[in-house]
Amino acid sequence: MILLLMAAAVVAPQVDTAHIDTSATVITLEEALRVALSENGTVRIADKEIEAKGYARKGTYASLFPQVAASGSFNRTIKKQVMTMDFGGVSQSIEVGRWNTVSGGLSASMPLINAQLWKSLEITGEDVELAIEKARGSKLQMVTQVKQAYYGALLAKEVNKVYRSVYENALANCELTEKKHAASKASELDLTRAKTAVANAVPNMYDSENAVTLALWQLKALMGVDLGLNIDVADSLLAYSEGLAYIAPEEIDLSGNSSLKQLELQAEELANSIKVQTYANLPTLAASFSYQVNAMENELNFKEYQWHPYAMVGLTLNIPIFTGGRNYHSVKQAKVQQQQLAIQREEAERNLRIGIMSSLNTMDMAGKSFASANEALESANKAYGIASKSYEVGRSTLTDLNDAQLALTQAQLAVSQAVYNFLTAKATLEQTIGEDYSMYETQSENE
Repeated sequence: MILLLMAAAVVAPQVDTAHIDTSATVITLEEALRVALSENGTVRIADKEIEAKGYARKGTYASLFPQVAASGSFNRTIKKQVMTMDFGGVSQSIEVGRWNTVSGGLSASMPLINAQLWKSLEITGEDVELAIEKARGSKLQMVTQVKQAYYGALLAKEVNKVYRSVYENALANCELTEKKHAASKASELDLTRAKTAVANAVPNMYDSENAVTLALWQLKALMGVDLGLNIDVADSLLAYSEGLAYIAPEEIDLSGNSSLKQLELQAEELANSIKVQTYANLPTLAASFSYQVNAMENELNFKEYQWHPYAMVGLTLNIPIFTGGRNYHSVKQAKVQQQQLAIQREEAERNLRIGIMSSLNTMDMAGKSFASANEALESANKAYGIASKSYEVGRSTLTDLNDAQLALTQAQLAVSQAVYNFLTAKATLEQTIGEDYSMYETQSENE
């Protein structure tokens, strides 16, 4: 996996090279998803569940084939049975049987007509389909988590970049204030404020660096790679700002939603379960075969035993007549569960629609916030440049400069936060509509 990540370490044109650890393995979002789809624990468990359901289905099909069994037994008589008979008015007792009884044989049975069994085979097939859909749902959720973790790492790096810039500006302003104070052009209060600004900038810078580390740890955990692996994210958060486009609600299609598909498969499985319960009232026909050999001797010399074979074939017809209403009530119970599932699907679709509207609203607000924050950022950059030059020549105070720095910091963070909010909401929306992720799996298999 380390070799895969190292081979894939290609930096996109939007990479912020000034803040990427050159000793780390740099990965893009596509590469992170590719690795996660093959190494994430949740995905691997879901794949194993599909494999287990496949074996269960094969086991059910085995019921259609003859069931063959061999048997053998050895019995040692401790006390023989006594038979008493009358001969001419005289009662006589005779011991029956021999001390050793040995038997062995082969038996086979096979269903010929069993509608309930045939219908149950369809249910096992639907179990496999449901397991596959659940695995797809797990992968969709994991893809969303990886995307959001990747965007979180990008946001953490942007925040760290902002606070590092604040610290560097505060440090430069403090040095300038010290020079002005030495030349008696700045008061002791200004110098104290400048030093305080530097001191206040340090914790924010360290906290933001720690946030980057934690975000990368979370990303590595979701990817399923060693937490000790040194990785870094390749893109810049602002590189995704070009994709902040509004999506109309009528363009959303829920046909690919995994939760609804799972409910549909469960409904089909429940409908077949009702038929299985109904078919329990139908006759069944089975064929059977048996071959037995036995011997009864007093000694344990098996070579001298006289073996007597016995064989038979037959048909068994079973016609249910009365089961105490068990099948009837089982059907009624399944129909109630079917009604519950229909209500559950309606509620699920309603909640999904609410989730979609929430995601779309968040994306819309984030797009508008980004446009506003971008304008504010341009003004804040310009204002800080003016305030910095004015303070340098003594036309403004340190308070004016600090206010300009605060406005600039807020504008920078607002821009990054708007992009992050849009991207995370979009990732949630993509999970809801069941966006295809197979492109990453295909690339992984090819590699």
